[in-house]
Amino acid sequence: MDDIAKAIVADGKGILAADESTGTIRKRFDSINVESVEDTRRAYREMLFTTEGAGEAISGVILYDETLRQKAADGTPFAKVLEGAGMIPGIKVDAGAKPLAGSPDEKVTEGLDGLRERCKEYYELGARFAKWRAVITIAGDEHPSQACISANAHALARYAALCQEANLVPIVEPEVLMDGGHDIDRCAEVTEATLAEVYNQLRIQNVRLEATLLKPNMVLSGTDCAQQAGVDEVARRTVEVLRRAVPAAVPGIVFLSGGQSDVLATEHLNAMNALGETLPWKLSFSYGRALQAAPLKAWGGKAENVPAAQQAFLHRARANGAAALGTWSMEMEQAA
Repeated sequence: MDDIAKAIVADGKGILAADESTGTIRKRFDSINVESVEDTRRAYREMLFTTEGAGEAISGVILYDETLRQKAADGTPFAKVLEGAGMIPGIKVDAGAKPLAGSPDEKVTEGLDGLRERCKEYYELGARFAKWRAVITIAGDEHPSQACISANAHALARYAALCQEANLVPIVEPEVLMDGGHDIDRCAEVTEATLAEVYNQLRIQNVRLEATLLKPNMVLSGTDCAQQAGVDEVARRTVEVLRRAVPAAVPGIVFLSGGQSDVLATEHLNAMNALGETLPWKLSFSYGRALQAAPLKAWGGKAENVPAAQQAFLHRARANGAAALGTWSMEMEQAA
C-alpha cells in the first residue's frame, strides 16, 4: 500500500476523478444533450481511459461502482484497461452526504455499514485505492459546528482503517466548500481546524499515514466574497495551512478542483509547486470537472468526435502534470 500511495503521486502525475454518481453524470450529460444510460456512460468513460498518452500524466482513476464493473467494447474489464495504460484503478466507496442529525443544515457522509465487505469485493475487482468525501460548509460564525467536523473526521478515519484492512489505499477527502461569502482568512481557519481533527481521528483509529493520501480543498475566498484572493495568495495560504496540519508521513496531497475553472485549478496547483519550498509531501491533483469539462463538450455523445475529445483530455492531463512539477505556463494553454 505504501508503494501504491507513492506511485499515485509520482513526479508529474495525478488522479482523474471519474467517480460521478448516476445522478451527477446525468447532469453532465444533460449539458451536452446526451441521454445518460449505461451504454453512453460506458462509452464516455472508455473514451477517457483509452486516450493514448494519458498515462504519462494520470497515475490513477477513481471509478464509480457501475464503472468498475463495466467492460470496454472489446470485452476487457475497465480495471484491466487502466492497468494496461499504466493507470491504477480506484473506487468511490461512500454513500453520499446526508443531513447531520441535530444540525440539518450541515452534512455527514454515510456508507460505513457493509464497507468491510465492499472493500474486499472492490479489491477482487481490481481496485487498489479508494475515496471517501466529507463535506464541510462555511456559513457565518455558526457553521461548521464542531459536531459536524468531528462526525465527518471520525467517519473518514473509520473508512480509512477499513480500507487498509482490505489492502486498499484510502484517499481522505475533507472538502471545505467554496460556496458562500466568506473570505480567505475564514477558509484558512476552517480548513486548518478540519484537517487537525481529521488527523487526530486517523491517529485514534491506528491508520498508517504512509499508506494514505489527502484530497483537500485549496484555501480560497468564498465564491460570493467581494474580495477574491489572487493566485499567489491562494498558493501561499494553502501551503501554510497544510504545513500546520498535515503530518510529514503522508506521501502526497491531491487537491480537488471544487468548482474552479479548469485553467484556474491548474494555475493554483502550479503556483504552489513553483513556490520553491521544500515540502514533506508531493502536491498534485485529483480533478473531475477540471479534467473532463473540455473533453465532455468536445465529445457531445458522437463517435466521430472521440479523437478531438481525447486530444482535449490529453491536453488538460498534461497541463496538470506540468503544474504538479511547477513547470506549467499560460503559454501551454494558448498553444493548445
